[in-house]
Amino acid sequence: MLRAFRDAFRIPDLQRKIVFTLLLLAIYRLGSAIPTPGVNSAALSQANSGGLFGLISMISGGNLSQFSIFALGVLPYITASIVIQLLTTTIPALEKLSKEGEEGRKKINQYTRYAAVGLGAVQALFFSLYITSNPSFVAVGWDPGVFTVLVMVLTQVAGIAFTMWIGERITEVGVGNGISLIITSGIIAVYPREIAATAELLRSEQTSLLSILAFFAVIVATIAGIVYVYQAERRVPVTYARARGGAAGQARGAGQATWLPIKVNQAGVIPVIFASAMLILPNLIASATATRAPEVNAWINSNLTFGQPLYLALESLLIFGFTYLYNSVQFDPKRISEQLREAGGFIPGVRPGGPTAEFLGRISGRLSLWGAIFLVLLTVLPQIVQRASGITTFQFSGTGLLIIVGVALETLKQLEAQLTVRRYDGFISKSRLRERRNN
Repeated sequence: MLRAFRDAFRIPDLQRKIVFTLLLLAIYRLGSAIPTPGVNSAALSQANSGGLFGLISMISGGNLSQFSIFALGVLPYITASIVIQLLTTTIPALEKLSKEGEEGRKKINQYTRYAAVGLGAVQALFFSLYITSNPSFVAVGWDPGVFTVLVMVLTQVAGIAFTMWIGERITEVGVGNGISLIITSGIIAVYPREIAATAELLRSEQTSLLSILAFFAVIVATIAGIVYVYQAERRVPVTYARARGGAAGQARGAGQATWLPIKVNQAGVIPVIFASAMLILPNLIASATATRAPEVNAWINSNLTFGQPLYLALESLLIFGFTYLYNSVQFDPKRISEQLREAGGFIPGVRPGGPTAEFLGRISGRLSLWGAIFLVLLTVLPQIVQRASGITTFQFSGTGLLIIVGVALETLKQLEAQLTVRRYDGFISKSRLRERRNN
């Protein structure tokens, strides 16, 4: 990895791409420090809690807890992308667009941007009403009325649009996927502060050096496991019939062997996000029944809060369910078997058509099981480790580590691909230059 970055900085074109990417990410982080007009950021950050709010705040780099101008950032775009992606497999018009190449992809991206802005406006309205409902969250000199809500919503919609523009510019002109890099920068941004707070625990003798070393050893082991599972895939052998001879009615010769890669973790972090979204409902019920049904409120607070055994069990079941649901939508064995048959491909030892679809379905089901177990361990293990070690100053999140590692690996692959292309171009140019000199 270090060699790839060193070689990239030696090529002026790639150097400009990397500097451009870092500059736009710096602009995004600068905007994250600007509070939304009318918001008391200090009071709001103290009310930050776990669950979905904590997960969203972590992904946004603490923007949501302070409600900066980029508080929502790319979160509406991510939600809209997931929804459009799921609808593409169920709505014939969107499925037809997805098969029309570059033009169809541009149309779908345009619909995704419109949906992100609309969804962001609704989310901004929800958070603005929540902030104005508590006078302590409203800045001094601002009236918690319609005008303040309107200013907050317009600020957030503008921030969403600008964040999407930054992400698209990074993707088109810079290095890596812009939206993913923005999310990663938000997660990494809080690490220096949390590391300093953890070091303060050691300095004040609130914890031992052995506990901190063991805590960070678990983090390193988790990163190694994420890299291993993220790269893991089942390669299903596929043979394509290859024609030889130039006359009409070509005879079929030996097949061309390749493979169909199926990842162990096909769903990424989406099941974890969906499960966290479902488990925020008990917190809403507890807030609504605080005065009317105090016994219900007490039971929810003692059993369905972050880190409790029942909470972990429900979260694990939801992750399993959403993993199978998302994989069944993303990986359609019937469609893949039809595409293989149309391209003249087949799996050795398996008949084309229905038997191929059943074979791929069994493989996908087994991989979904291991992927779900991996996501459950990645979600539950940090909560158990934090409760056992008592170190709460560092946000040890398996979801955040999965995002960081995944984005880092994908960015490295893109960087190495661009280095390979430029080396190949340089080799071609030198060969042509030698030919001209020889001639």
